[in-house]
Amino acid sequence: MDTIYRGDLSTKAGRRNAWVDALFIDHAVLRILWTNFAVVKPGRLYRSNHPTPGNLAAFTRKTGLRSLINLRGRAENGSDALSREAAARLGLDFYDMAMESRGAPHKDRILRLAEIYQTMRGPALVHCKSGADRAGLAAGLFVVIEGGTAAQALKQLSLRFGHIKQSNTGILDAFFLTYQRDGEAKGKSFLDWVREDYSEDELRAHFRANSLAGFVNDKMLRRE
Repeated sequence: MDTIYRGDLSTKAGRRNAWVDALFIDHAVLRILWTNFAVVKPGRLYRSNHPTPGNLAAFTRKTGLRSLINLRGRAENGSDALSREAAARLGLDFYDMAMESRGAPHKDRILRLAEIYQTMRGPALVHCKSGADRAGLAAGLFVVIEGGTAAQALKQLSLRFGHIKQSNTGILDAFFLTYQRDGEAKGKSFLDWVREDYSEDELRAHFRANSLAGFVNDKMLRRE
């Protein structure tokens, strides 16, 4: 990942470096006013793009957040460092839960996220970089883990959030559609289907993206 962050928040120069990296290398300047914030389940789970410290504080005041789930994993950049510091200052439990946006969802990561959802202090905020794809996947997973339908989960992956299902991120839609066909239609609970039936290899083998949409998503919008 591109970064100029030098790993220091203890000095004025280091903090300035972190902010420059966050704002201009990681594009946080676009996320100050556009947060892509939405409710997944009131009082339980919310979603957004990578929050600036100010936005995270505002979300916490507004919703009473107690946990923050980072779908980017340890990014080692300015945005990452500043949000970890802000979460600690706000007293939030912090979870690193790296997810993919362009590959078949990993079975072990789904199950780990399910465990986080079932044991975390709520309400929680789940975020990726733009709040479009990985946040949509994680929100959709919450829906089906909580007993919702695949159709309800798919609403979390929509153009309203910036998700382009015709691109290679559409494999996330294909994942929920596969559960709808092979699990839900047969009366099988989502987590049982994941544990017993879901095949990452089969999903990858059958999914085909639109090359033009992929170009727009990857090269023009420069999504992670």
